[in-house]
Amino acid sequence: MRTRATVAAVSGALALSALAVPAAQAAGNPVSGVTFSNVVINSGKSIVVGASAQVTVSATYTVTHPASLSASSFMSGPLLYRGTSITEPTEALIGGDDPGTCTASSSTVLKCTAKIQFRPAATGDHDDLANSQAGAWKVGAVALDNSDHFKWQSDLGTKNVQRLSKLTVNAAPEPVKKGKTVTVTGALTRANWDNHKYQGYTGQSVKLQFRKAGSTTYTTLKTVKTDSSGNLKTTTTATADGYFRYSFAGTTTTPAVSAAGDYVDVQ
Repeated sequence: MRTRATVAAVSGALALSALAVPAAQAAGNPVSGVTFSNVVINSGKSIVVGASAQVTVSATYTVTHPASLSASSFMSGPLLYRGTSITEPTEALIGGDDPGTCTASSSTVLKCTAKIQFRPAATGDHDDLANSQAGAWKVGAVALDNSDHFKWQSDLGTKNVQRLSKLTVNAAPEPVKKGKTVTVTGALTRANWDNHKYQGYTGQSVKLQFRKAGSTTYTTLKTVKTDSSGNLKTTTTATADGYFRYSFAGTTTTPAVSAAGDYVDVQ
């Protein structure tokens, strides 16, 4: 199980871990009245992570706390987790390296921002992502006070974390006579978080599209499936000058991607 610590810090540097969860049940917990809402991670978009480089995304959220609890007496941050509960993540728990930054909008409401880091390759005391963790994550949050009391909140939304995809195309021959055959090759690859390389995405339906010179719209000519190495190959008839491209609609684990058009001069 890959579990990465999250939030925060008393006097700057106390990181949490899943092993600290039982502290949430401590008697006399002053942050028990803290609640979270309006958690938005990466502006509502899926989080796309490549094979090796760290990806940092922004988050915003609202904290409501009792009037008797000073906003300066606790820290907070959003989390992503996989499992039935934030206190029992079956695969992973990811949060920011630092606590959120909050501004009071009333005596009981804070408007907060935070950063969350995603690392496909392990660095220091941070574990890496695994291919099996691509797809849907649940959103939660945690508050921590100066006496190590916790308040965890689950089920604040969902978020897709995806393996970055790449798509290439090459149309040949160039130039080609009108009515003759054009062979279009390409490859669909995606980040492999287990070995930190890009590998072919097999058995995926990809559209071959054409945009006539002077037009701004691509038209789908046919659908082709990637082979066991993620490669694409098909033929079509040359009708006019224009651009050929492959376009992939994406899956839960892998984002949509379209190749840059390859121009063919038809004579």
